[in-house]
Amino acid sequence: MGSWYVLASIPTFLEKNAYGAVESYALNPDGTVAVDFSFHKGAFDGPLKTMHPKGFVLDSSNAVWGMRFIWPIKAEYRICYLESDYSAVIIGRTARDYVWIMARTPEVSAAEYAALVKRVAAMGYDVAKLRKVPQQ
Repeated sequence: MGSWYVLASIPTFLEKNAYGAVESYALNPDGTVAVDFSFHKGAFDGPLKTMHPKGFVLDSSNAVWGMRFIWPIKAEYRICYLESDYSAVIIGRTARDYVWIMARTPEVSAAEYAALVKRVAAMGYDVAKLRKVPQQ
């Protein structure tokens, strides 16, 4: 399933001031998804924060997930957009409270980033709240 660099987000309280954020996904034998989410807090040389939520695919489209950070709560995550070559993805929620723009590389062209932000806006998110995540 691989690693994704978080390029921008409307961040949760845990992710505010994240630098170098990366999410890595691996399919477990039981069908759940092991997730490693890491970032540096406040600066590239800031303290490394790592979380290990578990993902649960909730429908046959594989686009609706539950993500468990704390048992028994499963937060809703939706794959709202995926580039045909799997180079970029937008993860969102029906509440339109949080969104993540991620890519397989730590940066994309300015035109590609602008197109992804435009998609986020078209989905009903307040892009004024979108924070670009610094990547090295």
